[in-house]
Amino acid sequence: MIKLFSLKQKKDEESAGGNRTGAGGKKASAAQLRIQKDINELNLPKTCEINFPDDDDLLNFRLIISPDEVGQGYPHDPPKVKCETMVYHPNIDLEGNVCLNILREDWKPVLTINSIIYGLQYLFLEPNPEDPLNKEAAEVLQTNRRLFEQNVHRTLRGGYIGSTYFERCLK
Repeated sequence: MIKLFSLKQKKDEESAGGNRTGAGGKKASAAQLRIQKDINELNLPKTCEINFPDDDDLLNFRLIISPDEVGQGYPHDPPKVKCETMVYHPNIDLEGNVCLNILREDWKPVLTINSIIYGLQYLFLEPNPEDPLNKEAAEVLQTNRRLFEQNVHRTLRGGYIGSTYFERCLK
């Protein structure tokens, strides 16, 4: 026999946040509560899309970033790429300009947007201090890699390097 009063009471508690249960009636973890809050506050630009393959697993998602506009000369001219989040990186200046060879002298019309994305990903994994836009970050990377890594972590969490404040970009 279904106890309608118990079901209604449980539903009322859940909607009021009293029980805070996740899928399957289990208590939601701190991570699940936080990700739900972050998703509710998410304000993605029109060039970004977020997909959840499993609606019950909000901790695993795909973020899709599409170019906003491609210049009229594309593919003969490289697209314009700018980092909108200020980052501490030898190859990205504080205005977001990116120094990547395939966006300049090594551009060829056979290169694709996919090539640029992989190039950017590689640039984040392996910064190039030999061709810097942010000379200070490049110098620190060359002279003291550990300090460079500490500076990167500090800026990602929101903090100062010298007199420059970097907004938190880690969620």
